[in-house]
Parts: sequence; C-alpha cells; structure tokens
Amino acid sequence: LIDVRHLSNPLENISKTPQEFSLSPPMAESSSSLPPLCERISYTNYFLRAVDLTILGLLFSLLLHRILLMRQNDTAWVVAFFCESCFSFIWLVITCIKWSPADYKSYPDRLDERVHDLPSVDMFVTTADPVREPPLMVVNTVLSLLAVNYPANKLACYLSDDGGSSLTYFSLKEASKFAKIWVPFCKKYNVRVRAPFRYFLNCPAATVGSEFSKDWEMMKSEYEKLCRKVEDATGDCYWFHADDDFKAFSNTKPNDHPTIVKVIWENKGGVGDEKEVPHFVYISREKRPNYFHNYKAGAMNVLVRLSGMMTNAPYMLNVDCDMYANEADVVGQAMCIFLQKSTMNSNDCAFVQYPQDFYDSNADELIVLQAYVSRGIAGIQGPSYAGSGCFHTRRVMYGIYLDDLDDDGSLSSVATRDYLAEDNLAREFGNSKEMVTSVVNALQRKSNRQLSSLTDSLEAAREVGHCHYENQTSWGKTVGWLYGSTTEDVHTSVGIHSRGWTSSYISPDPPAFLGAMPPGGQEAMAQQRRWAAGMLEILFNKRTTPFVGMFFRKLRFRQCLAYLYVLVWGLRSIPELFYCLLPAYCLLHNSALFPKGVYLGVIIAVVGIYCLYTLWEFMILGFTVQSWFISQSFGRIKITCGWLFSIPDIILKFFGISKTVFIVTKKTMPETRSESRSGSKADCPDQDSGKFEFGDSLYFLPGTFIMLVNLAALAGWSAGLQRLGHSHKEGGSGLAEACGCVLVVTLFFPFLKGMFEKGKYGIPFSTLSKAAFLAVLFVVFSLGN
Repeated sequence: LIDVRHLSNPLENISKTPQEFSLSPPMAESSSSLPPLCERISYTNYFLRAVDLTILGLLFSLLLHRILLMRQNDTAWVVAFFCESCFSFIWLVITCIKWSPADYKSYPDRLDERVHDLPSVDMFVTTADPVREPPLMVVNTVLSLLAVNYPANKLACYLSDDGGSSLTYFSLKEASKFAKIWVPFCKKYNVRVRAPFRYFLNCPAATVGSEFSKDWEMMKSEYEKLCRKVEDATGDCYWFHADDDFKAFSNTKPNDHPTIVKVIWENKGGVGDEKEVPHFVYISREKRPNYFHNYKAGAMNVLVRLSGMMTNAPYMLNVDCDMYANEADVVGQAMCIFLQKSTMNSNDCAFVQYPQDFYDSNADELIVLQAYVSRGIAGIQGPSYAGSGCFHTRRVMYGIYLDDLDDDGSLSSVATRDYLAEDNLAREFGNSKEMVTSVVNALQRKSNRQLSSLTDSLEAAREVGHCHYENQTSWGKTVGWLYGSTTEDVHTSVGIHSRGWTSSYISPDPPAFLGAMPPGGQEAMAQQRRWAAGMLEILFNKRTTPFVGMFFRKLRFRQCLAYLYVLVWGLRSIPELFYCLLPAYCLLHNSALFPKGVYLGVIIAVVGIYCLYTLWEFMILGFTVQSWFISQSFGRIKITCGWLFSIPDIILKFFGISKTVFIVTKKTMPETRSESRSGSKADCPDQDSGKFEFGDSLYFLPGTFIMLVNLAALAGWSAGLQRLGHSHKEGGSGLAEACGCVLVVTLFFPFLKGMFEKGKYGIPFSTLSKAAFLAVLFVVFSLGN
C-alpha cells in the first residue's frame, strides 16, 4: 500500500493545453489586473487512444467471427457472443469517456488579495447512526471543516443527524469547545491535516521545549480529554436528560422524533480566538414511522432549507461524516473555480467535485478509476456528483436551467417572471414565507436580511424541517436532491446536467478529502449492492433516465454514455457471471468456447493487451503488480457477488413486493490516544488488512459456486487427460477452455483461500454446502446436456 497523498497526476507527461480564466464579472471590474485564479488543463495522448481503439477493433472482429460461425456451434457459443457483445459495448463507452480528459489547477493563495469579495459557504455534514458511524469520527470531520483556511465569518457548518442522537449532540457540543483552541492552533502553525485523529498520529519534528512543542503537547492532551468524554458518554447516555439543553432528545427514537435545531456556536465577530470559529448548527429533521423520509436525499433537502433560513450562502459543501478535510485550502480551491469565469459561459458551473480518496484501506481500483475515467468525464460536461466532497451552487439546486440566465449570470426577464411569481414560489418551495424569501434572495444573488442572531430564525427553521413540509411541493422532484433512488448523488447529477449545467473536477495533491472505506467483506458487498440497485432505479426511471435528458433536454451524447457506464453496473453482473461459468461448462460438456486458429490469437491478444494496459495505468500511479492483481480480482468479485443482487432488488421493487433499502455502511477509525508518541504503529497497516472477510451471507454464494464449478471442471479434465484424443476433434473443448478455468480460479483466489481459513476469513460451512449443492447440479446438467 502507498500513501495516496503522494500520487502524481498520471497524465502529467501527456501533452496538455492550459486555459486560464479570469474572475466573474462582478469581481473582475475591480480586480482586472490581478492574476487568474485557476486554469483548465486539457490532456491529449494519441498512444492511449490507439490502444483503446485497438482493443475495440479486436473485440469487434471476434464478434464478427462468432456471428459467421453461429450455426456451426452450440448454445455455449451463443452465450459467449452475448457476453462478449456486452463487454465490447462497455469498452466502447469507456473509450468515448476517456477520449478528452481534463482537470483544473487552482491558485487559492491568490484569493488573499480578494478576501473581502469572497462568497459565503455553507458546509453540510450528514450522519445517521452513532453506532455504525462513531461520534468521534463525526467530531473529527467537523473539526477539520471548522479549521479550513477561509474567513470564519463567511463559513457556517451544519450537521444533520438523522438518528436524533443525544450522544452525537453531546459530542458536538464538546467538540465546539475544543474547536476554540484547535482552530487558532491550526492557523497559527499552518497545520495541513486538521483532523486531530490523523494529525496526532505522528510526533512533529520540533525542538523539545519550543513554543510549538509545548502547544502541541497541550493540544494533544486536550484532544485526549475530548476523546475520553465522548467514550465515557457512549457507555451511559441517561445523564444527558438531566440537562435542560437535552430535553428535546427525551423520549425520542431514531425513526420517531420531532425537528431538533440547536445553534451550538455562533460567530458574532468577537475578539481573540473566538472569532476564528465559524457558525456551527446541529439539525435533526422530524421523522415519523408513517412518513417515508427519503434517506440521505431527504436529509440534504432539509439542510438546504434550514441553512437558507439562517445564512443562505450561495455555495454549499457536502461531505459524509467520515470524509475529513485533508487540505486546509479546500474551500479556497473550489471558490477559485467558481470565480474563474469571464464573460463567455461565465456562470455555467453547477458544482465542483473532488475525488474520493481513503486513508484506511486498499482503494487502489477507485483511485485509478478516478484518475482516468473521472478526468475523462470532466472533459465532456463535467464529472458526476459523487455524494461527498462536492461544492454546489445553491440556486442551481433550486431547479433553474442554464438557459434561464443572462450573460451576466442574473435571471433573465422571462425566468424572473416564471420563477419569482408568488403562487409559483409557494407551489415549488412550500408555504413558509421565510423560506420563499430566502429562495428569492438566492435566485437573485442577494444575501438574507441580517439577523441579530441565528436563534432568531429557529422557529421558522423547525417548520421547514417537518416531515410533511414537502407535501405538494417540488422538493425531491425538480428542486433540491432528487428522490427515487438510493444513489441520490448520481440521480441529482443527471438532473443538473440535463438542465444544461456543467461541473468541474479538481484533484489536488495532497487529496482534499480522505475517508474511511467499509471494513471489507459483507459490508463492502452490501455497499456495492446498494449502489448498483440505485443506479438501476435511475436507469429505469422514465422521468430522469439519461436518455430523456439527452433527447429532450440538454444532456450531451457523450455525457449520457458516461452515466450509462455506471447505471448498468447491476446488468453487467449477468454476462460476468455467465462468462465465469462458460469455461467450466465447455470442459464438462466437451464443446468449444474459444475459436480455433487465428481467432484464438485474437482472444489472447485482447487479454494480453488489456492486462498490460491496465497494469501500466496502475504502475504509473505508483501502485505495484500485486495491487493491480488484487484490483482485478476484487473487480470480478464485486460484480458477481455485490452487483448481482441488485437485479432481484429492482425486480421486486417494480412489482411492488418490496422496496430498496438504504443501509448505513459501518465505518471505523484508527485508535489515536493509545499510540506511542512516535506514532510508528499508527501508520502501519494491520497484518490481516489484505485478507478478504467472509460472513454467513448470500453475498458470497455466487463466488463460492463459481470457484467450486471451475475446480470440478479442471479436476474432471485432468483425470481424463490420458484419453482426451476426442477432445481435440473439431468443435470440442481443449487446452484453451482449461486455461479459461485456471484464469477464473486465479481471479477468485480469495474464495479458494477462504475454504481453508477459519473465523471471519473463512467461508462458513452453510455457504459452502449451498454452493456445493448448486455445483453438483451444474456438473450434472453440463454432463447430461
């Protein structure tokens, strides 16, 4: 494993064309002589394009050969043609996506000369379960955001707690006290990593007895006190209710509680260190058993409304509770892009998306995917919203189209008449007069009436947090985060791009945000299943599918292909599963899977070029051959064991038998306080971190079944090796099919290893027995067919 902070841009040595931008018109008038804030870099690599097209050409020639010999072969040949057609389509889509990659480079230090003109930013953090998402993890994310390098009086942090947990609220109250010394410390010494649990993993290189060393020791001691308070409170929450501040949490349940809004800290200017900490507000929207709360999308829409009533910043940052700010200038970097535009297309950027990087797990595949595919999409209409690490434009989230703006970014006269009509505002955004006023101000790029205190708007804020507020409005339909999918991020992104907006992708070094990956095994498969099911919900949604956006709205053709690449995740599991079983079937049935002669060389060439190509992509990012192989292996496992289960989920939903469920992924964080001052143990991965964790779950049944079937086919082929003269007759199976089985066994090696392991690293006997029964049926069917 390597530290993702040291990853270089894989496209650095490719010819690139920088395009510098100036400020948006309102600021440009007073700052025309100042240097540009960022540049958009377009990459071109004709060699990579040639490799992509070569693989595509080989795949198409293989398909043509299968069509010409279709009548001379049996069912396995037809199934292979179907699978390879799917693979060819996916590669065609990938080639289109990666054709013209782009990226942004920002210069946040240049904002210092424009500090008085900087826009305000509302920062949203979402959590839902204090058990699966530890309060200390949430606290560290919040502290990292409160300490970013941006004027504190232009920031506000809102935390949404869907569980209505008194423990979470207590932890945040204690965190706000710590923030009053942590934020000034970070800014005084220009600390880069401002999440305490990561910062204190290592001892700084400073002279013992120096001012910094003393401050560091004091800060670490205060952080350990904070940790102990939270841990002690985790064991006994009952004493909270003796405090009047916790009365709102009495007799509440995670799915049954009123709206709770608490202003934990308000930045009133003040003097000294207190003015360094931004506004901090706790929110728990109303939830009732009889109301469907729309999961994270519903929580985000409540955050938009409540923040609109209080601070109404034109830009909003959304992060998950486990994604802490790893770069102090993260807000400034995004603002550089928003403020970059000149008179041409000056206001077309709806959101700025940072890549998702992780500190605690092998996320190599995701890093490579973002380095190539995400940059490719950024060169079209912009990257998809990824659910975290994204800066949104508030008025775009209110449903306006790019065509509704004039050249200077203001609403056109037609849009003003349509959007700002009083009856239309109430119908779209609800009956709260304060909410409607904040919407009008946001659409017209005005600030709210200055409040003497944030608490002045608490009553109105609670009103828009009621579970019935959205009834008969456009929230979740055309306004805010869209409902109807468990992957609300992609769903919302499709809607934004379909209205003509673009988005920007920025991948700074070091990474802007770092988060926690699921612990592995069952948790990872459950997350993959939820993602794939959510994608299929979008694909088959007649109102928001990308095809509607392309043909009837403003979604570009290649952008539609980019969305199609992720929306068909669940469907890809079918050809993947079949292709993993075909070599075994053909060995047992004595039928040909792969063509003979020259076209066998085509398959070998496709596999060889693909392996070398993807290996190069990994190694140029600094990864090892082992990392590449693990990624290839996990890629097959997640498709056949995670994505596969999304198909029955969608079928049952469409028939009204059940609904897809948003399952909060369990997250963990490393220990900080118990480590030595050197921090040497903290950064060392656990010796078992590379092992695959199994559980007594159906997720691992397909993988175990695939492994047993291929082992059985290889065993049967080996046992009859001395009398296989008939196997080499025309149309029979042979060495190529056996090599196919070996390749499948190699890719599913964690399952072979799991058959001999014990505990959480071993496959449970119940899963083995079910897979063995299915494997016997498959062998009997193959031999008897």
